[in-house]
Amino acid sequence: MVYKKGPLYKVRPVEEVCEDIREAGKAYGEKVKSVFFPAGNTIAMPTDELAAICRFAVKSFPLLERITVYGSSQYVAGKGLTGLKTLREAGLSRIHVGLESGDDLILRKVKKGTTASEQIKAGRMAKEAGIELSEYVILGLGGTERSEAHAKETAKAINAIEPDFLRLRTLVAKINTLLLHEINKGRFKLLSPHQVLQETKLLIENTRCRTILTSDHYTNYLDLAGRLPEDKERLLVKIDQALSWDESRFRPCFIGSQ
Repeated sequence: MVYKKGPLYKVRPVEEVCEDIREAGKAYGEKVKSVFFPAGNTIAMPTDELAAICRFAVKSFPLLERITVYGSSQYVAGKGLTGLKTLREAGLSRIHVGLESGDDLILRKVKKGTTASEQIKAGRMAKEAGIELSEYVILGLGGTERSEAHAKETAKAINAIEPDFLRLRTLVAKINTLLLHEINKGRFKLLSPHQVLQETKLLIENTRCRTILTSDHYTNYLDLAGRLPEDKERLLVKIDQALSWDESRFRPCFIGSQ
């Protein structure tokens, strides 16, 4: 609803972005350690242009330790290993990617525009280029019908990618969306809090790679954080404890209220 109803897509001129960075450098240059170039898919910028603003940020903030962008997997893969290495050398150090699911049926249903295999290819390529990777998963995205497949196939993709971070979000039905229409018509059944936790448990049980798990987001029913595989048992115990709670104890279910 943000991107479909918002301003039309455009790429800002490098000079304009650098002017913003220059002004920020004057005000905060000695304090900034991390820069995030926002918008939903910054990696779509031409490689030379994105590299230019990364280099300018490094020059403008003497204490800068990290530059992060959002990037859809198909655009990450489109950079190629050479392009990603160019960005890494320019200062780009982390990419946030919306994996959402490792289940191709779900990815087609939500019109993600990519497949699990392409997501894996993009993730492995970014890692090979030396860029940290943060992958987002949407719990409940398959509804009750695809919950088990969603958890298992997503874990399979995560294991293949081996991201530095695995970030959990829970599906929320927004206003003015096809999803909300399908829920109201009974064509899509949202997971209950306990069902979301069961799906989360299955995802963690099947995740075998080394990664840092976070779920500190308002959409989630439970805040889970730890290192996998070291903290797996602790996290599973925490989920089991939450499954013993009455569902009225969890946050209210947001359906078409935002």
